[in-house]
Amino acid sequence: MSKIIIEFKDVYKSFNGFQVHNGINLSILEGEIISLLGGSGSGKSVLLKELIGLIKPDKGNIAVLNKNVTEMKEEDLIRLREHVGMLFQGSALFDSLTVFENIAYPLREHLKLTENETKERVSEKLNLVGLSGIENKMPAELSGGMKKRVGLARAIATEPDIILYDEPTTGLDPITAQRINELIIELRKKLGITTIVVTHDLHCVKTVSDRIAMLYEGKILTVGTWEQLATSGLQAVKDFISGNICM
Repeated sequence: MSKIIIEFKDVYKSFNGFQVHNGINLSILEGEIISLLGGSGSGKSVLLKELIGLIKPDKGNIAVLNKNVTEMKEEDLIRLREHVGMLFQGSALFDSLTVFENIAYPLREHLKLTENETKERVSEKLNLVGLSGIENKMPAELSGGMKKRVGLARAIATEPDIILYDEPTTGLDPITAQRINELIIELRKKLGITTIVVTHDLHCVKTVSDRIAMLYEGKILTVGTWEQLATSGLQAVKDFISGNICM
């Protein structure tokens, strides 16, 4: 049985009187791909920010790699984030830097590698995402799908234990979106990375997920496989899947 690598226990969070999390409980297993579903404003992205200590919950505990994030000081959080990679919705590449410099950035920030080791690591990660030989290109020269893949190469550059995807297929055509889905699965297989995907793309969820957690009214309403969600008797799940609520 896989061990628990991330755990949310009775997590509460509100902003200006609006309760976003109302007692979140969720355990994430080492090496699994779990997707977070929920309507707009359900707190999916807030959950990711709480996980890496960018937002502190009002109450509750979050354990990541056997450390209580809610009690950590900033210097300890910085060290923890070395073990967590993130692919942002807009890829978040530095426009003024080459592909090489973008991917090398976290290596220079967090690891003590020689320049040759850095070059080898960048080349290796670009190869993993199917973009060998584009180190000298600028982000403006890349398509949307290529930017996502460069962002993914940067996210795995430090060889993290956990990777977070925030809307990885948003704005991509179906063929490119499917390539990103395949990459999510391939990287878990090759690197054993525990993977959390926040998305509205139900095809992505169906394709990549071992399990799916649905947020509703500030809580985890249900956790299960795609087949379990698709046959769920819960009305909120039925409405979400059929598109009858704002997604």
